[in-house]
Amino acid sequence: MGLRAILPMSIAEPPPTLRLRVDGDALAHNWQAMDRLSGNAKAGAAIKANCYGLGLDTCLPVLRDAGAKQYFVAHWSEVSAASAHVEPGRISVLHGPISDADVGYAIDCGAIPVINSIEQARRWSDANGSTCHLMVDTGINRLGVSIDQLSDPAIQALKVETIMSHLASADENSPMNPRQLRLFEQARQMVSHRVASLANSAGIALGPDYCFDQTRPGLALYGGIPRPELTTEIKQVAFLEAAVIQTRRLKQGDGVGYNSAFIADAEMHVATVSLGYADGYLRSWAGAGFLEISGTPLPILGKVSMDMVVVDCTAAPQVREGDWLDVPYDLPRASEMSGLSQYELLTIMGRRLTC
Repeated sequence: MGLRAILPMSIAEPPPTLRLRVDGDALAHNWQAMDRLSGNAKAGAAIKANCYGLGLDTCLPVLRDAGAKQYFVAHWSEVSAASAHVEPGRISVLHGPISDADVGYAIDCGAIPVINSIEQARRWSDANGSTCHLMVDTGINRLGVSIDQLSDPAIQALKVETIMSHLASADENSPMNPRQLRLFEQARQMVSHRVASLANSAGIALGPDYCFDQTRPGLALYGGIPRPELTTEIKQVAFLEAAVIQTRRLKQGDGVGYNSAFIADAEMHVATVSLGYADGYLRSWAGAGFLEISGTPLPILGKVSMDMVVVDCTAAPQVREGDWLDVPYDLPRASEMSGLSQYELLTIMGRRLTC
């Protein structure tokens, strides 16, 4: 029996040395902005990957109360947690039923599968599955039925609620965008359906032609800005803080961290902070990243470790053990600094931040 199992219930854990604050008002604002920019379409909400790393139990009730009606996950394993907050019939599973077990689960719980292949269509129909969604590949070549497969009897036999596709380059002014739009218009004429859906967050910014009946924003809900048109519309949602766990004085010539990647060229005041790559703060931040105290930047010194970074406190000699430092996480700016995509910055957060 592990130590945790035998500790008396009266023993409380001490407070963590990492904090993640999700600004619920900003999250609600972002969904409402995406819904407004969707024009005549209604915005749903991508809640896959634990609401892009920010916590489904925290974010989904906010999105629901803001007005979202339809939700999108990737895995069947994500349905149960989401259904604690919304009816399973409002949850769509993007990976579709790749096994008979998936089909049985969908029928039993009521979540809606997104059919991605003729094989999935047959599997769903053979089990007398009812309403489903249909993904059509218009050029991203990941999931979806190709245009030339839409006339297959297995596809035509489906009871399609939503026909959808996914834009490959909506974050760019690419000729791929109008090409996919034309193909999606073609697909809509070939399959009976009630709702059409093409635009993700970036697709919404491409304008009303891409919005159809329903949009599927994800990144922008959580503070990401995939296109400059959204800069003034989207608010930061995730705010991170990490505690100082030790301070020290370096002498000239002292090295910091693994391989002494930083060597002090003079005496300096530094702090070791409870944040590392196990928390999603990857080694790519080294050399460019910094933490802050009261708006003052404290540069990262040396390599990022699994659980720690060391920062230069020359500009803030008052920093002491136990102080909280801000982790800059405005997503576009953080992406430029770290070399990581805005999607990665959200979804790589470790359990110690999100729990």
